[in-house]
Amino acid sequence: MKARHIETATAYLFLLPNFLGFLIFTSLPVLASLFLSFMDAQLVPWPRVLSANFIGFANFIKLLGFHAQDGAWLANDPKFWKFAGNTLFLMMVIPIQMFSSLILAIIMNQKLKGIAAFRTIYFLPTISNGVAICLLWQWIYNPNFGFLNSMIINIGSMLGADWQGPLWLSSIKWAKPSLMIMSLWVAIGGYNTILYLAALQNIPKDYYEAAEIDGANGWQKFWAITWPMISPTTFFITIMSIIWGFQGGFEQAYIMTRGGPNGATTTLEYYIYNNLYEWHHVGYAASIAWFLFIIIFVITLI
Repeated sequence: MKARHIETATAYLFLLPNFLGFLIFTSLPVLASLFLSFMDAQLVPWPRVLSANFIGFANFIKLLGFHAQDGAWLANDPKFWKFAGNTLFLMMVIPIQMFSSLILAIIMNQKLKGIAAFRTIYFLPTISNGVAICLLWQWIYNPNFGFLNSMIINIGSMLGADWQGPLWLSSIKWAKPSLMIMSLWVAIGGYNTILYLAALQNIPKDYYEAAEIDGANGWQKFWAITWPMISPTTFFITIMSIIWGFQGGFEQAYIMTRGGPNGATTTLEYYIYNNLYEWHHVGYAASIAWFLFIIIFVITLI
């Protein structure tokens, strides 16, 4: 019995560093942010002093509330709703990402020569440095010497037309689609493809053989066998993609557009960053973060 107690104590001793790290660097900051969300907390840049006064739910009322003005209801913080709309708009690429990942997974599930090398190549953008990818696509979108506009001009010249590419990242019309195209390029071949590939490889081959004996064609086999068998994976990818979508957008906006033009690419995550580090509104930034946490928590419960 004594040896068992020693073994248990040893196990807890090994767990202690991880527990302390979680407590100090995760739990306490989370609780501190919750406390700050009910405060009018301003960070004075010099000498780095935090001024805080308790204001209850005022931050959340400013964030989510509306007020009457000239016979109309106006948002207390119109920027928040605009940036929430930007976040949702950028998430519209999720179905395309999932469909493309599924198609690529089906192709990579075939017994082709050198398929392992192709799987590695398609997965590379996912593990590449995010800053490097943003800089690469910033060059691609450059209106003067970028690859994309140069290609448009050359194709136009071949057809005898004077084509000019758009100002991708500087145009309100094209800024969000530009980031969506880049995210699609990164997502194809990424974790979604790996998950779909694993799901496809777990489908028993007997099902397809029985369907072939019954005379089923490729589409019928996909619709009656493949799609139902991978539906749990599809559901999981959908939920995780939505969660990542609400949490994403900061890196691309910070490096490529600084949230512009005119806030067209500012997401909720980037809005939190601006409130905290640019405008030093610590309490308000915490309230936005907690609102975002509640949204993600509800989705996660599903």
